[in-house]
Amino acid sequence: MNAVRDRFERSGMSLEDLGLKMGYPKETARKSAWQFIRRTNDPRLSMIRRFAEALGIQPNELITR
Repeated sequence: MNAVRDRFERSGMSLEDLGLKMGYPKETARKSAWQFIRRTNDPRLSMIRRFAEALGIQPNELITR
C-alpha cells in the first residue's frame, strides 16, 4: 500500500476526486477513497485496478515484490 499512498499523494487529486474516479457515488466518494488509502492493508486486485485506472496508470506499477 505504500506505492498506492505515494501515487495518490503525487497525483494532486483530492480524496473526493479519487473516489469519484474509482466509481463511488458523490455522497461516499471521499470517505471510500480515504478508507482505501488509509485503512486497507491487503487490497483486492479489483481495487488496485480501479485505483490505477483512476490515476491513469497500469496496476503493475503499484504491485511490489
